[in-house]
Amino acid sequence: MILPPRVLASGQNMAGRAKSYFPGVMVAVLVALAAQFVAEHHGAPAMLMALLFGIALNFLGEPGPTAAGIGFTARSVLRFGVAILGARISVEMLTSLGWGMIGLLVAGVVATILFGVGLARLIGQGPRFAILTAGSVAICGASAAMAIAAVLPKDDRSERNLLFTVLGVTVLSTVAMILYPILTDALGFDDVTAGAFIGATVHDVAQVVGAGFSISDTAGETSTLVKLIRVSFLAPVVIIITIWWQHAEPQTEGKRPPIVPAFVLGFLCLATLNSLGLIPAPIGALLAQLSSWALLAAIAAVGMKTDLRNIIKVGGGAIALIVAETLFLAGLVLAGISFLDLSP
Repeated sequence: MILPPRVLASGQNMAGRAKSYFPGVMVAVLVALAAQFVAEHHGAPAMLMALLFGIALNFLGEPGPTAAGIGFTARSVLRFGVAILGARISVEMLTSLGWGMIGLLVAGVVATILFGVGLARLIGQGPRFAILTAGSVAICGASAAMAIAAVLPKDDRSERNLLFTVLGVTVLSTVAMILYPILTDALGFDDVTAGAFIGATVHDVAQVVGAGFSISDTAGETSTLVKLIRVSFLAPVVIIITIWWQHAEPQTEGKRPPIVPAFVLGFLCLATLNSLGLIPAPIGALLAQLSSWALLAAIAAVGMKTDLRNIIKVGGGAIALIVAETLFLAGLVLAGISFLDLSP
């Protein structure tokens, strides 16, 4: 059978792109493996290690044999990792802790983003940066930062802001992992309440698990569940941000971006399938692992694409903003939990 010339040309183009992407993708994967090794053997956050290793290898993101693959990993692999994160979410999970806790989590997301935007205006930070930092603090740390950055309009500061946000929420998550269990003990919280507070306030999933299980198994299981409920808010928030920016900055030339990005649609589809019980547990676990590795490689690639000198330029206002958002969320959740009876 003889294939039409157009089909042959298309296949050759795809093969050519795959060949050009391979070196950069493999570099990002190797950095992710190194970061995971350090995390498992020395207790350091894997995301932070991947980010720092990526920054150290910044020269690989410059024009050369690895540049195309690093760019592909930072863009496409990132979106793939966010999409398959939906396999961890289900409706049963959302309702298991009661509507009061869900309402508190929704209020935390909305209020933190509004607080971030308002504070950013007062201290001279841009609205894009405010939404990026507040969304990552309110939802799920580095994963949310990368998903939100994927739909925000791009400018010459986009990659710098993303890298700063990932670094900031990862460092703050690590600090919270140490301090919040001490705080919940000082406040006399039972294990369920302590787990709910940690799951509702700590930014990254890994640090939530570490903080929760450092208290007890009950606190660890509760904190992980609450955290995954926060992760489920990622898709609707990204859709709202996409619609809002299209309204605020309508695109008059070129192809109009979709209201629901493909990776968000994938997230929602997998969450729906999981809610219906159509994703077997082993497949769900595999997709969860694959998502973690994809996001780890993606953040390594983002680090390789960004010059550390640009991160320093964000200034003290940016640091104050992300710290203030973190403290605001913690205070709001503490106030909300005081009105909820979460004891078993």
